[in-house]
Parts: sequence; structure tokens; C-alpha cells
Amino acid sequence: MPMTQADPAIPSIVPANVPPMSDDECLARLARAVKDHDASRLDEVARLIGRLAVPIE
Repeated sequence: MPMTQADPAIPSIVPANVPPMSDDECLARLARAVKDHDASRLDEVARLIGRLAVPIE
């Protein structure tokens, strides 16, 4: 599937505070955060899930 440019008139739903990373890196970070069972990382887990949800749509 070819990559397309987003329409600049449509606001992005990707959170601005998510650093650019590949899907594989994002999944790896999410797996580590979930495996650690560290409640202080819940914000990071939510951001990573949100980052992955955007390409799925």
C-alpha cells in the first residue's frame, strides 16, 4: 500500500508527546512496560497504545 500525505487541513490524532519510532520499537517498549508491572509507567503505556492505534485505523 503506498504511503499518502495527511491532509494538513485535518488535525492529527497522533498525540504530540509521542516520540517518532517504528511500530516494532513501539511494540517492544509496550511489551517491556507491561511486563514490568510498574504502575508509574501507565502514562507511557497509554501513549504507546495510542501510538499503535493510529496506524490500525
